[in-house]
Amino acid sequence: MSSNWIEATSRDAIPEDDVIGLIVGGRDIALYGVDGEVFATDNVCTHGNARLCDGFLDGHEIECPLHQGKFDVRTGAALCAPLIEAVRTYPIRIEADKVYVDLG
Repeated sequence: MSSNWIEATSRDAIPEDDVIGLIVGGRDIALYGVDGEVFATDNVCTHGNARLCDGFLDGHEIECPLHQGKFDVRTGAALCAPLIEAVRTYPIRIEADKVYVDLG
């Protein structure tokens, strides 16, 4: 898979211990600020049609607002029922206060 780095936003736009949703390269992406790092996943839950940016972030876990399933934002792993399918994650690069997402 080739790299496709796209500028998403400024680092300052991603609050610590919170999540924002953005359209990046035509995709709905969730960006998470956790412990000084930034993580990115698809913004739509794999179980229901809910935006993860509307959920509750607790450490590295995002809780879907629809059925309270949780994903690990680092790996995309589904952590509990009713989720069975992981959410896609994306590599992040930060340069000069700009956040880039590899949509590869």
